[in-house]
Amino acid sequence: MVEREPIGIVGLGNMGISVATRLAERYRVVGFDPYPSQRARQMVEDGRLQLVDAPLGTVVGEAVVLSLPTPAISRDIVAAIAAAPALRLIVETSTVSPSDMAATAALCVPHSVALVDAAILAGVQPMLDGTATLLVGGDDAAVEIARPVLESFSAEIQVIGPLGAGMAAKVINNAVAHAVMVILAEAGALAAANGIPRARIAELLSGRDGGLIRPLEHRFKERVLTGDYVGGMPTDAARKDSTLALQLGQDGHVPLFGIQAAHTVYELAVSAGLDKLDYASIATLWETWTGRSFSDDA
Repeated sequence: MVEREPIGIVGLGNMGISVATRLAERYRVVGFDPYPSQRARQMVEDGRLQLVDAPLGTVVGEAVVLSLPTPAISRDIVAAIAAAPALRLIVETSTVSPSDMAATAALCVPHSVALVDAAILAGVQPMLDGTATLLVGGDDAAVEIARPVLESFSAEIQVIGPLGAGMAAKVINNAVAHAVMVILAEAGALAAANGIPRARIAELLSGRDGGLIRPLEHRFKERVLTGDYVGGMPTDAARKDSTLALQLGQDGHVPLFGIQAAHTVYELAVSAGLDKLDYASIATLWETWTGRSFSDDA
């Protein structure tokens, strides 16, 4: 059932128009894009999405969803609409940083406009299917105001923490994915150099005790998050295995970037006296460097 009060969406790229399509299942949607060529490219489908050229104020109902290419454009849009009398909520789905969210909040607070970040952890098709994961940041009151809007375009909502936390979580997740991709490429090249079928390496890495799953499920979740580093595989043994991997790369003429960088950490950890502790104890180096604990209770 379509609600009477309109929802504005600003940004009509591939993701923005996908979000608008989902919103239109429940709301009357008014769309705007800061680029005239982008506005011209989109078509109105079965009357549910009303596109406007100008003024921007015609987009603003009680809520506006942003899906824009840069943080600067998002801030410019918020500055232009924050004082609109009817506006109660802005949902930022554009990929920005926590500091960008803080700057946006400064524009919203004087007008008592609630603000949440809802980072989209998926592509266009999952969004169209309603299965995209939203990583949400904001205070409790703002999140509750936003929840009906968020639920209208995704069934998978994870409230991560305060404002900016959803964006930070997405950036962290993507950074891990991109770094792991480098390591996987190196692993495949090492396997090829040693006559090992790459499919077998993939099977090994993704197994319960493999190099992808066990570091997360056992060492990070069970050891790092609880500070338990007694027993297990010692750090000096991990350094030895890392040294063997570097030798394997030299023997096979395989350039190693991620594995080489990771090896440096094990050298530092042994030098710091962590050699007999489980190698998950390398996390304590970051606790020392940053002055922040990995424990959520600290």
